Amino acid sequence: MEEQNTTKRRRPNNVMELEDDEDLTLWEHMIAGAIAGMAEHSVMYPVDTIKTRMQSYMSALDKKQSIFRAVQSIIYHEGALRLWRGITAVLLSAGPAHAVYFATYEAAKEAFGGNVNSQHHPFATSAAGGLATIVADGMMAPFDVVKQRMQLKSSAYSNVFHCISTVYRQHGIGAFFIGYKTTLIMNVPFTAIHFTVYESCKKIIHKWRNIAADDLSVTSQLLAGAMAGACASALTNPFDVVRTRLQTQGERGARRYKNMTSAMKSIYYEEGIGGFLHGLKPRVLFHMPAAAICFTVYATCKHFLYSGKNCNKQLQQDPMW
Repeated sequence: MEEQNTTKRRRPNNVMELEDDEDLTLWEHMIAGAIAGMAEHSVMYPVDTIKTRMQSYMSALDKKQSIFRAVQSIIYHEGALRLWRGITAVLLSAGPAHAVYFATYEAAKEAFGGNVNSQHHPFATSAAGGLATIVADGMMAPFDVVKQRMQLKSSAYSNVFHCISTVYRQHGIGAFFIGYKTTLIMNVPFTAIHFTVYESCKKIIHKWRNIAADDLSVTSQLLAGAMAGACASALTNPFDVVRTRLQTQGERGARRYKNMTSAMKSIYYEEGIGGFLHGLKPRVLFHMPAAAICFTVYATCKHFLYSGKNCNKQLQQDPMW
């Protein structure tokens, strides 16, 4: 007969334990975060290219194209590799930025009491996510500008370094941070929603499957991550449109804006409220699998790092020879 007063519910045999990370160091969280970030952005980069094209001012005539038609058009007229143009900028920044992002999140979540009694604490989760975003986005911002300029159809840059030198020579260092304010206004609530929905989904899955709070299957991780990505990306899409316009302004005829407020007014007056919804579908289609990949790879890396430490401890305590 199964004991009724156990403090921890038993883990089903088909559940891979992904949540035990109490003994991981800050550096180990950073390693897991870096791998997760690079995996996420590498796999989802073509979808991000489509989103940038649909949100940019220059593609106004193509905004009513379906995602499938947009992909077809790019492959037919520019070649399949065009979907990956500018990925070097992402790979240079995604690893370090996500390492800092997840390390900051884990440290802040602990400091804000987010791990008390293994319960879900929405305020601690949201605050930790917002703080992690502020730190990581400062590292990502310059590379994001380069990435988006290279993703445009009319981009004349031969490579990432040519883009960096040209933008710096023509517009100065400030051009690399032109969308940083908008990025923060978008990403702080994005991350707050992201982590809150993610943690909430995990708790719901725990109760539904009657498993312990520190046990979660890969499938459940994917589902929780996908739900978090969908909700956060849909609610913050208007700010992403504004950021894209700011970061690609001046490129081959694209109009210029004085600041974020100027961009928002121009989009509203010229395109109506629908202007802020450009790229919504590819953005959601990007962030659903992206978040699922990122959270699952991150949790899996933590699991293997944790398992490795446990094996080493057992070997030290009970040597075979």
